[in-house]
Amino acid sequence: MPEPRGASQAAFLTLPRAAEYLGISPNTLYVWRHRRQGPPSFRMGRRVMYRATALDEWVCDQERADSRSNRALDPLIRKPQRRSKAAK
Repeated sequence: MPEPRGASQAAFLTLPRAAEYLGISPNTLYVWRHRRQGPPSFRMGRRVMYRATALDEWVCDQERADSRSNRALDPLIRKPQRRSKAAK
């Protein structure tokens, strides 16, 4: 998980800096943006920018959605469900 922002860090990051912040390649972040899959971004003039707080929030959302990080979503903990007779 990214380190919390300090007073010396910028509130907005360019695509290469956002990729570095997340620990991924800039190409991956570019592809995610193109597919509308990754963290929220916007244009500031001609540059693609990411709000640092939005990156932190997006990472937390990814952790909550992953069954390895969220025990409530772990399929091995849930009781098996019975099939309904109409499904046969």
